Amino acid sequence: MEPSNKYLFKHKGSYFLQDTVTPEYIDSLEDFEIRDSDVFLVTFPKSGTVWTQNILSLIYHEGHRNGTEDTNVIDRVPWLEYNVRKRDYVNRPSPRLFATHLPYYLVPKELRQGKAKIIYVARNPKDALVSRYHFSKLYFKNEKVEDFETFMEMFLAGKVVGNLWLDHIEGWSAQRDNLNILFLLYEEMKKDLRISVLKICNFLGKKLTEEELNDVVEKASFDKMRLDHRANYINTSSGILNSNQFFRKGTVGEWKNMMTVAQSERFDSIFMERMEKLPFKFFWDINEF
Repeated sequence: MEPSNKYLFKHKGSYFLQDTVTPEYIDSLEDFEIRDSDVFLVTFPKSGTVWTQNILSLIYHEGHRNGTEDTNVIDRVPWLEYNVRKRDYVNRPSPRLFATHLPYYLVPKELRQGKAKIIYVARNPKDALVSRYHFSKLYFKNEKVEDFETFMEMFLAGKVVGNLWLDHIEGWSAQRDNLNILFLLYEEMKKDLRISVLKICNFLGKKLTEEELNDVVEKASFDKMRLDHRANYINTSSGILNSNQFFRKGTVGEWKNMMTVAQSERFDSIFMERMEKLPFKFFWDINEF
C-alpha cells in the first residue's frame, strides 16, 4: 500500500506531512546557520520525542519547573522542519533548542559538520510501530489505516514519516564519531529516569542542584505530563487530534498486546539482521530490566 498524497509527500527520499512543510523549506534548511550552543533532539516518530522535549525544557527553564511561566513545550523546543508557529528561528536567543525527525542527510550542513549538540533517543521499533498505529487514528493529518497488518507493512517498507526505522537510526549512528551526540534508549529512560536526566545534564554541561534535579524527574513523569497543559501538546493540538489525551501508555513491551506471533516473526525477518549490527542493546519487554 502506498501512502496517500492527501496526507504525505515525498521529497529527496523522505516522507513529510502535507500542509505543514514545503519542499522549498526543507531545502532551505541545508544552509540554516548552526550555533555551537544549539541543542538538537533527534528521534524517529513515537520514540519519546515529546517526553524528551519536556525534559529539556525543564532542565533549561526554571519557569517551567516552578510553574511561573505558561509556555508550551513546542515553543520551548520547536520543530525544525515543522515551523507551524512561524517563529523566527534565525534570531532566536541562545541556547536554541530544536526537535526533528529528519534523517541525517537532510539536516543543516553545519550540523552534519559537527557543530552544536545532538541528543538521539531511540525506542525499540515494535513499540514505536504500535504507538504510531494508535496515534495515526487520533491525528487528523495522518492517513487512517484501520488494519494493523496493512499499517505494519507500510512501516516495514518505510512508507511513513521518518521513513524506515533502520535507515534513520543507522544514518545517525554511523556518524557518531563525527558528531557531538548522545544516544539514549527510551527503555533505559523508563527504567531509571533520574540516571537519564543526569546523562543529559552532563552532556549539556548543565549543573542542577539536587532539588532541581528531583523536580525535573518528578515533573517529567508521564502522570505529571498528562496533567500539565504546557507539556502534553493538548493546547497546540486543538482541532487536529481526535482526542483530549495526547499521551497514551508509554510502556515497554506494548507490542506484545498487539502483534500476533506471525506478525512478530515477519517483523524480525526484516529487522533483526540489521539491528544486531547496531551498537545498542534494545529491550523488548519491561521484564528484561
